[in-house]
Amino acid sequence: MTTMRPVATEEDLLRTPEDGYRHELVDGRIRAVPGGARHGRVCVHLAMQLVPWVEQRSLGYVFGSNTGLRLPGGNVRVPDVSFVAKGRFPNEQVPEGFGDLPPDLAIEVLSPDDGSRDVLDKVGEYLQAGVRLVWVIDPKRRTAAVYRSTTDVRRLGPEDSLDGEDVLPGFRCRLAGVID
Repeated sequence: MTTMRPVATEEDLLRTPEDGYRHELVDGRIRAVPGGARHGRVCVHLAMQLVPWVEQRSLGYVFGSNTGLRLPGGNVRVPDVSFVAKGRFPNEQVPEGFGDLPPDLAIEVLSPDDGSRDVLDKVGEYLQAGVRLVWVIDPKRRTAAVYRSTTDVRRLGPEDSLDGEDVLPGFRCRLAGVID
């Protein structure tokens, strides 16, 4: 006899107790997303670089790691930092609940507990949903991977710069500046 596990919903995700983790809805299950002090510091450094750049140029909206984004397959993912270009939200109104559109830039900062398969699954899901640029930053190894597609991947070292390319034209910051 097979026992079926109930499928979690967005409402279940919203009712997840505060336990020090961020949570995502992935394939009908609620998953805890680890963090940590270094992880949080890198996320804040990235946001501190992006927010003034985006706001001074009225380019759109930067979101932190507590912003759930509903993806076309039904999953609700929580990038560590994300950017949505101006003109993508109807009437420039940021939604109250989960966003219904993928960001233009999704940034994932690896935590010690992150599994490489889970991260690659998330990157693939972002790209399939229409995210134009994904940065995966590994503070421990002091590297980053820049994805435009699953086959267009660039590796960066600490002296290289994260580049906004056509998503955030002109934006550049040295990787070492956000991971050190």
